[in-house]
Formats: sequence, structure tokens, C-alpha cells
Amino acid sequence: MEKPWLTSYPEGIPASIPTPEVHSVRDMCERAFRDYADRPAYTNMGTTITYRELDRLSYQFASYLQNTLGLTRGERVAIMLPNILQYPVAMFGIFRAGLVVVNINPLYTARELHHQLSDSGARCIVILNNFINTLDDVIGETKVKHVITTGIGDLLRWPKGVITNFALRYIKKVIPKSSLQGTVRFTKALALGKKSTLRPVGLGFADIAFLQYTGGTTGLSKGAMLSHRNMVFNVYQTRAWQGAAFADIDRVIAITALPLYHIFSLKSNCLLMLEQGGENVLITNPRDSKGFVAELRKHKFVYFTGVNTMFSALLNTPGFADIDFSKLRLTIGGGMAVQEAVAKQWQSVTGKPIIQAYGLTETSPAAIINPLDSGSFNGSIGLPIPSTDVRICDDAGRDVRNGAGEICVRGPQVMEGYWQNAAETAKVMLPGGWFRTGDIGRMNEAGYVFIEDRKKDMILVSGFNVYPNEIEGVVVEMDGVLEAAAVSVPDEKSGEAVKLFVVRKDHSLTEADVIGYCREHLTAYKVPRLVEFREELPKTNVGKILRRALRENP
Repeated sequence: MEKPWLTSYPEGIPASIPTPEVHSVRDMCERAFRDYADRPAYTNMGTTITYRELDRLSYQFASYLQNTLGLTRGERVAIMLPNILQYPVAMFGIFRAGLVVVNINPLYTARELHHQLSDSGARCIVILNNFINTLDDVIGETKVKHVITTGIGDLLRWPKGVITNFALRYIKKVIPKSSLQGTVRFTKALALGKKSTLRPVGLGFADIAFLQYTGGTTGLSKGAMLSHRNMVFNVYQTRAWQGAAFADIDRVIAITALPLYHIFSLKSNCLLMLEQGGENVLITNPRDSKGFVAELRKHKFVYFTGVNTMFSALLNTPGFADIDFSKLRLTIGGGMAVQEAVAKQWQSVTGKPIIQAYGLTETSPAAIINPLDSGSFNGSIGLPIPSTDVRICDDAGRDVRNGAGEICVRGPQVMEGYWQNAAETAKVMLPGGWFRTGDIGRMNEAGYVFIEDRKKDMILVSGFNVYPNEIEGVVVEMDGVLEAAAVSVPDEKSGEAVKLFVVRKDHSLTEADVIGYCREHLTAYKVPRLVEFREELPKTNVGKILRRALRENP
């Protein structure tokens, strides 16, 4: 196939990468522990742990999972944590025990948590105390038998003033319900694991590393099976794309404000920094913009990843423009479209452009990235990275030579399929290993890809996928609702927001009633910002609601 993007590659960037020497994320982390032992690995709220300490703690956690709980190769362990030090300890420990990580958004409602735990078949969960009551509501209907709880300060060495100035804005003391049995404290698990020896477990490219859940047009999230091959290759693909960007820097400090349970931060911060001995500065609550800016002042950061809404919030926070950006080399924007006005302001303040990147959960996630030496924002999502092919296809999977079509991706980072869902897997895969992204785009003669629109009705709120069917399915369960349709509307803060159209059975039903019901059953970013009542909704001749008509004629 023609690969016009190769002619636009920066000097020294290879067209493809060789098979990595390490064949699992576990092997990659253990090599980092050995090679970078005395370097800082993670910093959070004033506490730093080195790679040597991460080695010791993750080994103890792995030993606990294997020897105390008796979990065996391939079993799933859920992590329901924000960006705190316990996350990397738990994640690398899970891999060292030969197990599979199931990442869960800590702010999920009971309904959402129940689906993900039930679908994955997880037998163990690591959870912050704050969210234990949500788990208590559903655990009896899942296969979870082991609960490991942790508090925000379990691994912190607290400097004076940190807890009041930063952590308490996000963390509040929560007393677990007494009905939740079989719990153990994270620190107790480490102590128990210290008493036993971890037995070797074989892991290779074919083994599943993550069940990374993503939204679906059916309204239920699907678990993308991301193998060790997918994740290791994607780390090395992006490392090749990085080139010599950090070659002259001994200590690469990355600001990690996007949640590690999200595929973007998971790979682009957690694993990419691991491979090169970098330091992740974990921001537990990036929505606290003042606290975020105060934390940024403490670090000579080199690498920054974020989404458009985060960049915009920081730019509008007093004190951000006064930060020392002299060490900043690279800012990556992904998860949602970066707005040109935000990109220009970011470059004006920091002196560095936002490099826009594109990927999906199903591509582990990096697939298309702008050259890192781009001098300014160009509106493109970039070029296919090494060992990645991109086609623009019509609905039948045929190449579109000129004009827009569906962006399709092939490469070693494309998922193995959806967990226990062959039907949904078949819908997104074309012959030859091509993944249908659902996004409509075009490619210019130089190989740069531009997104035109989304084929799916997905709504992108602050970088998180929101699917209309899920919202509609929840709302129509209300007694006073006959029909509902959710669409996207532009929003200055979140890029897009959810607008809900409702046909009422009970005309006393109010907008506040609907929003209040949604808040009980949906994560906050999925809750409609606007509700409009109508007498009827536009439909096709077979009765399918026309969301497009609602978007075009709101």
C-alpha cells in the first residue's frame, strides 16, 4: 500500500520498529527497576519513591496476591484508584503475579461498577476508602472475593501543610460499611507479602495485560483486550517517534494529571516514563486548578500531557503564566480535539506548542501523532507512527482516494478484540487486521490526517467518551419518560456537553427531576447539561430516532 506519510517523517524516525527485546509489561518494569534503581519514579503530594522502592513494594504486593490470596495466572484484578502512589505499586504488582489489570474509574456509580466487575469476572479489587460504599452496593452480585482498601496517606510521608493545602480538597475520610467482608488494608497486604517469596509466572506477547473498558453503541462498555504485545509495542513505537527529544536530559520529569486508569495517561505517562527511567509527578485532583498550579511551581518538568479542557483551565488560572517553563520540551494533547485558540495561548505562555496526537483505547492508544519538532499547531492529528498503517475507507471497507471516509488503523498496537464479545469485535475489524475507528477523516498528500467528524454518535466530554444509548437507557427508566435522545452540544469548558431531548408521559416532570435522576445513575461527566422537552422526536420510517436531526436543528 502507499504510505505517503513516510515522506513527511522527521529525520532519523524509522518507518517501522523491530520486535522489542522485552515481551511483557512485567519484563519492561523489572528491567527499569534494575537499570534505574536510584532514580525517582513517582512523586505525589510531597513524597517521592524511587524505582528501587517501587520494585520492593510491587514485589510484596505481587507476593500477597499470589501466596496469600492464591490468585493464579490470567485472573483479573480491578484497580479503582485516583492518581496516588498506590496505583503503580498495585499495577506492577499485578503484572509480576501474572495477572490482568482491570482499570475502573473511581467515580463510577454502582450501576457502572457492577457491569464492569461482572463482565470482567474480577476476583479482587484495590479501592480507595472514599469509594467503598459504592462497591458495597454491588459486590454481592459479582465474583469479587478479595477487597484491598487504602487511604490517601498510606504511602505518603506528609510534609507540613500538604494535607490541608491540597489533599483535603479531594480526599475526605470515609468509614467503610461493616457489611463489606473480606477486606484488608493495602499496607497490611504489603506486610503479608513481605513474608513470602514470589514464584515465577510465564508471561509473553499473547497474554492479556489489561481489560480496558470503553463505551459502546449498545450502551454497555466493552472490555478491550490489550495484550502485553499491544502495550509493549506501543511504548516502543512512541519512543521511536520521540527520537532524541530527551536525549540530553538526565532526569525527565513528567506531569501526570490525567488519571492513570485512562489509556492516554496509562501509556503516555506511566509506561513511557517507565521505559526511560523518567519521573511521574502524580496530580491527584487536577480540577483544583489553584492547587495544580501550586504543585507545578515545585517541579522543573520536561514533559506534559493533557486534554484541551485542562490546558484551558490552567491558562485561566492566576499564577500559571508565572511558572518557570524553561525546562519544558514537549506538550502532548490528546483525548479530544485541541482547539486552535487554546493551542495558540499555550504556546504564547509556555513557549512550546501543543503536539496533537490521536488514538483510541482499542489502539493502546497511540496511532497518529504530529512530529515533535512541529513549530506550531496545524489542526492535524498528525502522521501514522512507526509500524502503523492508516487507510481512509468507505462503509464497505474500500479505500477512499480523495475526500473523507472512516479512519482505519492497522499495527501491532491494535487490540486483540473485545472481552467475551465476538459480535462487537467483528463490527470494528476489517480483513487484514484493520480496525475501524468510527471517526471520519481525510489524509492529505503529505500523509497528515485530519478529523472531519465522528461516524458514531459519541459525545466527547473533557476527553471521556459518552455514548447516547447509555444515557437514554437510564433516562427512559424514569416513570414519567416516554422517549429520550442524547446529543452533543458545544461547551467552552468541556469541549462538548450532553443535551437530552425528552418526550414526557407525565407533564409535571421537570428538568431538575431528570438531571437529579441522572446524577444518581451516571458518572458526573455523563450527566446532561441541558434538558429539552418535546412532544415528539424525529424518526426514520422504521422508528429509529434521528439524533442527527436533533443536532442540526436543536
